[in-house]
Amino acid sequence: MIRRVPAQRQSPDRKTVLFGKTICRLVAVAPWAWPLIASSVGRFFDRAADGWDERTDAGSAEHLATLASGLDALGLKPERVLDLGCGTGAGTLFLSREFPQASIRGVDLSDSMIEKARAKIGLDPEGRVSFRTGDASKLPFGDDSFDLVTQVNMPVFFRQITRVLRPGGGLILASSLGDRTPFSTPEKLVRRRLGSLGFDPIHSGSAGDGTWIAARLKETR
Repeated sequence: MIRRVPAQRQSPDRKTVLFGKTICRLVAVAPWAWPLIASSVGRFFDRAADGWDERTDAGSAEHLATLASGLDALGLKPERVLDLGCGTGAGTLFLSREFPQASIRGVDLSDSMIEKARAKIGLDPEGRVSFRTGDASKLPFGDDSFDLVTQVNMPVFFRQITRVLRPGGGLILASSLGDRTPFSTPEKLVRRRLGSLGFDPIHSGSAGDGTWIAARLKETR
């Protein structure tokens, strides 16, 4: 069940929106430039980690509506799930509840975010859910490792996602505030890149204040 809390989400300021969107476009069209800015982005989210859940309403039905709607569109029952840009773990833990038999991995660039995410796990003797610091541009997983990859509000590293996703696997790219989401990539650009990498069909929709894109990687690449 998605946690429901009173709406307290703060709207991002214009500077943050411009900052995030510029980075997302850059990553989409010139991923080679990411190493030049990755450390700055990591520090930005390290500073933002304190109070993150309260400011973004993370874990609420409103915040996770786009992710839930994308899951409905795919209709998958994955065994291994990767949640990129997991932040403090709200989306990752939602996925663990949706797929109680699956192995769930959450990855984020920010050490501070991962520290807060790990504090939410509690006892998990089987290690079914785990969090680790990592760069989505060079994921520490082998080829075809996952049958579902998700991300909410972050740049899209298309080739890395395609590499770690099994043929026939699903992808969900969610923006919790739609076009007002700072770290979001224009749908037209996303569709073009996914199509060129062998994703088909590609669905999109809206839920709550946000939007989502869901796609399946073809069985044969």
